[in-house]
Order: sequence, then C-alpha cells, then structure tokens
Amino acid sequence: MLLKGMLIGFSIAAPVGPIGLLCLRRGLAHGFWPAFTAGLGAATADAMYGLVGALGLGAVTVILTAQADWLRLLGGLFLLWLGWRTWCSVRAPDAPGAAGSSVRVEAGAAHWRGYLSTFALTATNPMTIFSFAAIFAGLGLVQGQPGDAVVLVAGVFLGSTMWWSLLAGIAARGARYLTGAHLVAINRVSAVVLAGFGVWALMNWVIST
Repeated sequence: MLLKGMLIGFSIAAPVGPIGLLCLRRGLAHGFWPAFTAGLGAATADAMYGLVGALGLGAVTVILTAQADWLRLLGGLFLLWLGWRTWCSVRAPDAPGAAGSSVRVEAGAAHWRGYLSTFALTATNPMTIFSFAAIFAGLGLVQGQPGDAVVLVAGVFLGSTMWWSLLAGIAARGARYLTGAHLVAINRVSAVVLAGFGVWALMNWVIST
C-alpha cells in the first residue's frame, strides 16, 4: 500500500504546470532548499486531498464540488498575483552564477511564503481531489479503512516529495551555469507563463459560470 501511494504521489506531482514552474524558478534563483520547501507545499496539499479520496469522505467531496467554481476563481487570481510578483521581483546578481550557489538560502519567512504559495495553488485546484478519487477507485484501492488510508496517504506524500526533491536538485545544479542576465530572462518568462495560467483558469471560470 505504501509503494502504491508513492507511485501515485510521484505520478500526480510530475506533470509540469504552474507549481513546477515556481519550484524551477526558485531553484534556479536561490538554490535547492527554497525550491524544495516550495514543493513540500504541493506535497502537503496532495496528501490532504489524498486522505479525503482514500477515506471516501463523500460530504467533503460534495462541498468541494459545490465550491469548484470559486476555488478556480481564487486559483486564477492567485496565479495572476504570483505572475505580477515574479515580474516585479527581478534581481540580477553581480557575478555570473552567484544566485545559483547552493549556499544561498533564503530566510525562514521566505521559505514559508514559498511553501504556502504552492499549498494554496494545489488546494484551490478542485481537480486534485477528483484525480485521487478516480485513481483510488480505478485501482480498486480500499476506501473507508483508516489504517490503510494513512499508509496510502503517507506513500502519496513521500512520492510527491521525491519528485519535488528531484526537480529542486536539477534546478539547483543548472543554476551554476546561469548568469545574471539569464536569471532576469527566466524571471520574465516565468512571470508571463504564470499569468497565462491565471488567465486560462479565469477563462474556465467564466465559461463554467
């Protein structure tokens, strides 16, 4: 059950979207740990929704389904805000590769901001819980048994964490070859892409309402 959960968590986390983009940017600009802690926010939200799916909590699912449009709106607005913040926070280092050093670790408050940002983005995506519920049902995994659910969700968290650790490591290693101009360009592109995800989410909200 633990291994199944790890495979599910890794598979759901792996597709690169706005959260993956955020983690990559933080890894390229600040090193491994800022990117990894941001990924932990997504892993925590995955585990939270995975627990709901594993236990088959129908009432919670009904509430989330009823609020799906509002969650989509909040997620879209949050992505637009992140895009604007990323655009405004461009800072080029004085020396090539300086920002990519693994010893550059942000303050604790910045780590928490990254963690909470990715947690909020994942939590406001109503498709997350539907994905877990569909996977658990399709694989015939037992629902409603607390012991099995805890082991399964622990696996989901570990699998998701493994992916974010891998992505953060790749970004931190790649940062060694970047100059200040590269980082400025990456920030600009990241800001535009994040805002694009936000616009897409808002368009879906308009269509669904």
